[in-house]
Amino acid sequence: MATTRATRLLAFPSSYYVQLLRPMVVATMPSSASHHSLSNYCCHRRALSTTPSLQKKTPQYPPKPQLPPDSDLDESFLKGSGPGGQKINKTNSAVQLKHLPTGIVVKCQETRSRSQNRFIARQLLANRLDDLTKGDQSRSAIVGEAKRKKRASSAKKSRRKYRKLDEERLGK
Repeated sequence: MATTRATRLLAFPSSYYVQLLRPMVVATMPSSASHHSLSNYCCHRRALSTTPSLQKKTPQYPPKPQLPPDSDLDESFLKGSGPGGQKINKTNSAVQLKHLPTGIVVKCQETRSRSQNRFIARQLLANRLDDLTKGDQSRSAIVGEAKRKKRASSAKKSRRKYRKLDEERLGK
């Protein structure tokens, strides 16, 4: 009887943590388990890693802001502009939202689809309202700060690496 991927994954003992990723199956075992028990396992000739370092730690961000109710919005559809040709310039696929209580206006023409532009415009408006009400505690401010820190750390690591290479080159 041929076994499928799902039945092979269910064959793992309950103490294993199995995580499906796009190209591979990642399984980590408790520290007391022997590592040779999964070393030869392969799912459709894809690599199996038992290293816990592959598990990414995702930071805890605040939840995404709620979309404003439709009663607070004035929605209009406009002709787009810019690259895209006739499909953009002659159809009313661009969306403009105005939040009536605050007067914030958001325009979106990222796609040629009116429904997708409506959804994206509502998300943009929700993010702007979140920034307005929460300031530095808003989700976009916290995510931006985390990205800034990551870039700074990466730049510092790069400077350290090239400084070390220069010292080795000059020292020889």
